[in-house]
Amino acid sequence: MTAPRRPPPSSASVVVIGGGITGLSSAHALARAGVRDVVLLDAGALGSGSTCRAAGGVRAQFSDPVNIALGARSLETFRDFPRLFGQEIDLQQVGYLFLLDTPDDVAAFEANVALQNSLGVPSRVVGVDEARRLSPLIDPEGLLAAAYSPTDGHCTPESVVLGYASAARRAGATLLPHCPVTGIDVRDGRVSGVRTAAGTIRTDAVVCAAGAWSAEVGSWAGVDLPVTPLRRQILVTEPVPGLDPHTPFTIDFATSFYFHREGPGLLLGMSDPDETPGFALSRSEAWLPRLGAAIERRAPALAEVGVAGGWAGLYEMTPDHNALIGRADTVEGFLYATGFSGHGFLMGPAVGEVVRDLYLGREPFVDVSGLSAARFTGADVRPELNIV
Repeated sequence: MTAPRRPPPSSASVVVIGGGITGLSSAHALARAGVRDVVLLDAGALGSGSTCRAAGGVRAQFSDPVNIALGARSLETFRDFPRLFGQEIDLQQVGYLFLLDTPDDVAAFEANVALQNSLGVPSRVVGVDEARRLSPLIDPEGLLAAAYSPTDGHCTPESVVLGYASAARRAGATLLPHCPVTGIDVRDGRVSGVRTAAGTIRTDAVVCAAGAWSAEVGSWAGVDLPVTPLRRQILVTEPVPGLDPHTPFTIDFATSFYFHREGPGLLLGMSDPDETPGFALSRSEAWLPRLGAAIERRAPALAEVGVAGGWAGLYEMTPDHNALIGRADTVEGFLYATGFSGHGFLMGPAVGEVVRDLYLGREPFVDVSGLSAARFTGADVRPELNIV
């Protein structure tokens, strides 16, 4: 284990646990708002949990108004990232294209598009011919329609992490990678400190942005955060001859097979219904036959393209595939922003603003009360349908 470059301070106004995009954007927003002594802790390098293992997709095409708002607000930040943070993130606004092959899916996406349009997202349902024009690698056999939004796209997670980390430090936040948290002290029903491998920090506020590890972090304070880690794998191909540089982030919705341009090749992946929860980060070949079948069916030209590399990362799944954002009802001073179920990277900028406002007691730009972890004790559960 690498020791932190310096020991943690003895006290802090707020301690953020987790150095991915959610934690970094929260620390940055808090420090920019004038909160003094913001400290962020991570067990490893910044972004090394799930953020830098993400596919990099950014979008506002969701089925829930809150998710649409979070995605759209974050897209604004990604578009303006070089000016705001002085960091290029290689944003490619080539669009997201969801390929649909059942009448039920077409109807659902038509309803989604209508909702998205009402909230200012320029998505639309397109015919099969236009889908093929937008994404020439696809085989249109069996397709009925597609959903497309031109302002979606993808960018480089590592660059986003660097931009947020640098800006957070400039704003006065203290970032301590390689400083594992070992516990949270609670006294008389409120947070009183955060224990680390290098010492205890006195604080009356904690933000859990620990991603797939959030259930354990919550348990230290007696807060139930129903987050389950689930491995997802990504491959990067060798150069694809004649690859259209404007190829959108293309998703075969029925199978979850997806791809987008990555340099001269493609980044591609797919969910594995046989994957079991856990923290495994090794690459497995068990999913490859199913992936190969999806490629043969929907993008057969890629079957002959070699694989240059790949990696595995962790989704932070909740029972309804929606995030957990809010303040704990049972422990004063415990805030959380986690459980994004695969879309945490793309919502990170907006979520940082929300965490700032929740901490300061201000009204966030979008009502996130429905994302409280307490929803699982009642009936206020509305699954997000548009996930990959």
